[in-house]
Amino acid sequence: MASTIPDPHPGTGAAPREAPHPPPSDRAGRVEAHGIDHIPDHERHGRPRQLFSVWAAANVNYLSLVTGGALVLMGLTLWQALAVIVAGNLFWLLTGLLSMSGPAAGAPSEVITRAMYGVRGNRVNNAIVGWLISVCYFALNLAAAATAAFALVEMAGITANTGVKVVVVMVVAALTLVIGVYGHAMIMKLYLPITLALTAAFAVVAVGVFRHADLSYVPAEPLTGTDLLTVVVAGVTLIASAPLSYTTSADFSRYLPRTTPARAVVGWTFLGGFLPGVAVCSLGALAATVADMTDPQAGLRQLLPDWFGPVLLLALVLGTIAINALTAYSAGLALQAVGIRIRRSLSVLADGTAAVALTLYGLLVSDFLDTVSNVLQLTVVLLGPALAVYATDILLRRNRYDGPALMDETPGSPFWYRAGVNPAGALALAGGVTVAALCVNTLYTGPIAHALGGVDLALPAGLVTASLLYAALSRGGALRTPTP
Repeated sequence: MASTIPDPHPGTGAAPREAPHPPPSDRAGRVEAHGIDHIPDHERHGRPRQLFSVWAAANVNYLSLVTGGALVLMGLTLWQALAVIVAGNLFWLLTGLLSMSGPAAGAPSEVITRAMYGVRGNRVNNAIVGWLISVCYFALNLAAAATAAFALVEMAGITANTGVKVVVVMVVAALTLVIGVYGHAMIMKLYLPITLALTAAFAVVAVGVFRHADLSYVPAEPLTGTDLLTVVVAGVTLIASAPLSYTTSADFSRYLPRTTPARAVVGWTFLGGFLPGVAVCSLGALAATVADMTDPQAGLRQLLPDWFGPVLLLALVLGTIAINALTAYSAGLALQAVGIRIRRSLSVLADGTAAVALTLYGLLVSDFLDTVSNVLQLTVVLLGPALAVYATDILLRRNRYDGPALMDETPGSPFWYRAGVNPAGALALAGGVTVAALCVNTLYTGPIAHALGGVDLALPAGLVTASLLYAALSRGGALRTPTP
């Protein structure tokens, strides 16, 4: 039986000691020089605890408040909603698992996945899972930030007409893209103070919410039986969609030294997503027990001091900028991994331009963003299996990746497999997506969901199917062995 672990690349032995300072190529005041290329050992630096603030800043945000409140609006009691919030945020463990492949390979997720799909197959994977979905998320988050910014403008006595809205969207997008263009070092530099600022703002929100929340809240007509199961499963999927969307978590850990303990990378990533995710979603659920969270901004204002209104809106904008900068950064790497020969900084700007165009069209011309939002509810059908294949590959290889070999895109590459495609990855992903689609109940109801009375098992079914298929096919001899 052939090994699933590629042979070590010449010259990739033990890593040198961690550099005391970031190398010139990765300083906050300079545009990051690296794109999807391999980070050599002498340029690796940092500590895994820095990952905590990266993920925390991206999760102390408006969207988490909204999703937490939505669970109560769906008919759950407060304590049922809190249990769902904890369960859904446990999926940050998978995000942490994926992130540990970054130091091992010295490469971003968009390149590491060549091991799963092959050089050519991975281009298709990045075009859809990496780029298209990222740009759609960027547009939706930008629209949410712009809505809060419009309210700030109105508070300042300025009418938010079409021209003003265009300017506001452009300013918020520009602030986001500056972080994405400067890249990794800028993210590491800014996200700790952003995390502290957002935590302070949301601490005030917490005081206001706890003063009014009804801890014994039960809806007038509590859910039971199949109805309760349907809502609980849908709620877990809703909360889990946040960590599931970060199949690119190695992008932010790849500069860490090769010798960085994997458990530290997993742990700090998990805590950075899990703790704020649970805290902020729980605030949304608590607020929904006493306020109308169908309009979260108006609902929260009922529970907070008048002076805090503008501060809350600024925090909402800042949190969205933080999450969107990560999205823009990864989308830029995905565009390079598709095969387009473009500098990373320019690819980030290209992604931002596409997202701004979608946002303006949706806000000013039609309900396009509503359509995109509904479509993104289906992304769990794709993202769940994609994450499962990635996580299973890490376990099969025991997180051993040959970074320089992953850079080889020629037919002689160990990751060329068959005509540039790894059948194991392609078939596992296709199988997982197919099963998930049969189980989904969002824009349409799959036959399995219909047979189960509307219970949506797309997330667990897609994850388990893709993982088992990939493990079985990768152990099947020829499919597991790279074929030049």
